[in-house]
Amino acid sequence: MGGYGRALRRARWRGLSCWGIYCGRIRSAGVEALVRSRGRRALAVGQAFGNDALAYFTARLAARPTRGSVAAVLRWAKRSKVFAGTAWIGLAVDGTTTACYAKQRCRYCRPLRDEHQRLRGYRHHVVLLSVVGSPMPLPCDVELYGREYAAALRVLRRGIAALGRRYADYVVADGQFARVRFLHAVGALGLHAVVRLKQNVPNLYAAARQRYARMLPTGRFSERGDAVEVWDAEDFPPWPGLWWRSVRVLLYRQTKPNGKVIEAFWLTDWPRAQVPSQALFRMAKSRWAVENEGFNVAKTLHGMEHLCHHHANSIVVNWLLLLLALTIERLYRLRHLHRGGHRVRTAIEFVRTLRVNLGLAPMFANSS
Repeated sequence: MGGYGRALRRARWRGLSCWGIYCGRIRSAGVEALVRSRGRRALAVGQAFGNDALAYFTARLAARPTRGSVAAVLRWAKRSKVFAGTAWIGLAVDGTTTACYAKQRCRYCRPLRDEHQRLRGYRHHVVLLSVVGSPMPLPCDVELYGREYAAALRVLRRGIAALGRRYADYVVADGQFARVRFLHAVGALGLHAVVRLKQNVPNLYAAARQRYARMLPTGRFSERGDAVEVWDAEDFPPWPGLWWRSVRVLLYRQTKPNGKVIEAFWLTDWPRAQVPSQALFRMAKSRWAVENEGFNVAKTLHGMEHLCHHHANSIVVNWLLLLLALTIERLYRLRHLHRGGHRVRTAIEFVRTLRVNLGLAPMFANSS
C-alpha cells in the first residue's frame, strides 16, 4: 500500500467534495480502511492496487449505477416533501464548457478558437440536467457532448426514465432549444416546454415584438423587490412543423432597484388558464438555477474542471459522483434531513461508509 500511496501523492489528485471531505488527497491509510471494510464485497474491490489505479479505475466503472443513485436520492427527496410548497417542479437543461488545455487529450476535447479562428487550446463541453422550481435546485444528470442539442435530448429522456414521468411538470431551456424536435420530445415525455424565444425563430419573434410594442402590459407585480411588467398572449400561430395548436408568448420587463432593466421573450404550450403570468415568469427565471446553483457551484467549490484522467467514461463518472455529493450535501444542509439511528460517526468514518454503500443497489421504488 505504501507504493500506491506514493503514486497518489505524485498524481496530486483531488477527490470530489462532500462536506469538504472529498477535497484533498486520498491517503494510503484511508484506502487500506476501505478495502478491509466488511462491505468491501459490495464494491467488488480487491486488496491489491496497482500504481495506475487512481488514473484509470473510473474509466472502467459503469456510469449507470451512479446515475441510478443520484436519481434514487432525488425520488426520495420528493417523497420526503423536500419540494413541499412548490406548485410546479421543473427540469432545467443547459450546457457549459470546462477549463482549457494546451493539447488534445481525448476525443471529447473540443478546439477553442478566437475571433480570428486561431487555435487557443482544447476544452470539454458538458450538458447538465437539474431539478428546478423550488428554493433548492438539485442536479440530476450530466453528459459530455459534441452537439449540445442531441446530448440534451439524451440526458432529458434518461432523466425522465429514471425519475418517473410524474416527477416534474415542465422543462425550461435557453433559446437554442426552441426547435421542433426538442419541443415535440418534451411533449412526448408528458411535460410542458418553457423555452426562451430569440431570433432563431424569426417569424414568431418578430410577430411578438411587433404586437407587444403596441400593447399595454397585461400584468404588473413585484418579485423580490423588482418591478415586473408582463405581456402575455397565447394565440400566436405555430411555425411550420410544430404540432402545437397555438403558441403562448410571454414578454417580461424586469426593473431592478438600481434602474437596470432586463427584458426577455419566452414561449410555451401551457395555457394561461392553468399557469398565470407570474407563475410562468418564475418558471422562466428558474433556468438560471442550472447556471448559478449548478455549474458555478460545481466549478468554484467542488473542482468540476479538474480531471484526473482524460477519458470520456472517467470524466462522466467523476462528475456524477460530484453531483451525488453535492445533492446529499444540499439536502442535509438546507433541509436538515434525519440523521438516523446510528451512533455519531467521525467525518472520515462517514465518508468511508458512504463509499461502501455506493456499491449497493438502490432500494427506492420508482415514483411513477
